[in-house]
Amino acid sequence: MTTLTHRTRRTEVSKNSEKKVEIEEDTNPERGLDNEDSGDSKDIRLTLMEEVLLLGLKDKEVLLKSDSPTGDVLLDETLKHIKATEPTETVQTWIELLTGETWNPFKLQYQLRNVRERIAKNLVEKGILTTEKQNFLLFDMTTHPVTNITEKQRLVKKLQDSVLERWVNDPQRMDKRTLALLVLAHSSDVLENVFSSLTDDKYDVAMNRAKDLVELDPEVEGTKHSATEMIWAVLAAFNKS
Repeated sequence: MTTLTHRTRRTEVSKNSEKKVEIEEDTNPERGLDNEDSGDSKDIRLTLMEEVLLLGLKDKEVLLKSDSPTGDVLLDETLKHIKATEPTETVQTWIELLTGETWNPFKLQYQLRNVRERIAKNLVEKGILTTEKQNFLLFDMTTHPVTNITEKQRLVKKLQDSVLERWVNDPQRMDKRTLALLVLAHSSDVLENVFSSLTDDKYDVAMNRAKDLVELDPEVEGTKHSATEMIWAVLAAFNKS
């Protein structure tokens, strides 16, 4: 599942990155920190799930730690499930339940439905994506092309800077939201896309630093002073999946 590999097919990746990005809507069943932005964007506030989807998320989501309502329908739906469940479940179990990756028929009610489609529609409402219909012979497919490329570029630069110009070589000193976004981008297999526009030298540095970060022991890092335990718990869960 890892994206942390040496650069290959650079020309192909570069060409693909220049094409219009589209997210296809389907009906297949598919949080963390809060949904506050760190202040990089003054006009648009995205949740972590929306940011990862914008970077290329396909089927992984993240869990909430706080039990306070967020105002986001998907996150509050997740909270409702977690708060109503006794005994409490582990982070890994909740990821499996919420994404439908469980064989327990008595737990299917916890699955979040149409997650990608619902996040995409949130991004449409915020002016990041638009909605189009494309004809594929016998049927029409709803797609969501990116229209606000500035927001996409802001996210890409934010992650690139976090492992280059702003690299601190200590996860405990990193901005927590950026750390969470790096972990989720890694687990969602989109980091290579994030770094593909870099020169070869910077690409190698970025990938190696990201690799060193996500290969840290989550159980050790999660117990350190000022650590955000949930971020490391989510990474540990994805590592085991």
